[in-house]
Amino acid sequence: MASIIDLISRQVSSVAGGAAIPTDLKDKVLGGLSQSVLGSLTQTVSTEGGVDRIRELVTGKVSPDKSPVTDLAGKIFDKDILSKLNLGAAGGSLKDLVPQVMGSLSGIIKDQDGDGDIDFNDLILSLKGGSGSGLFETAKNILGGLFGGK
Repeated sequence: MASIIDLISRQVSSVAGGAAIPTDLKDKVLGGLSQSVLGSLTQTVSTEGGVDRIRELVTGKVSPDKSPVTDLAGKIFDKDILSKLNLGAAGGSLKDLVPQVMGSLSGIIKDQDGDGDIDFNDLILSLKGGSGSGLFETAKNILGGLFGGK
């Protein structure tokens, strides 16, 4: 479980490394972006056809900017993070990072050739979680610490 959170966080840091993020908000923005991606994946996997939507995204069958998984991540990021930070126009450019991060997931998911950091089936099992709370709740708890509460 922690390894998936770490992998997503690394992708977020890699993609957002050059973004203009106010220094005092960088941890909140990057943490929120990670939480939004994870939240989107976790919510999607629990819906009918969700596994297929995630597979299409990570295999490149659907462009990240056309994926409903990406759209959900963007909505979560906007509602739960950007709206609370009041970044104005900068928030819009930060939201543009969501499709880039989602597109980078294909590089960490193991394909048929064995390339990648995590097997697709392991990803799905981890996203489904065994306790019902899943990774999204774990990420929300971590993010809650960044914002000093919920």
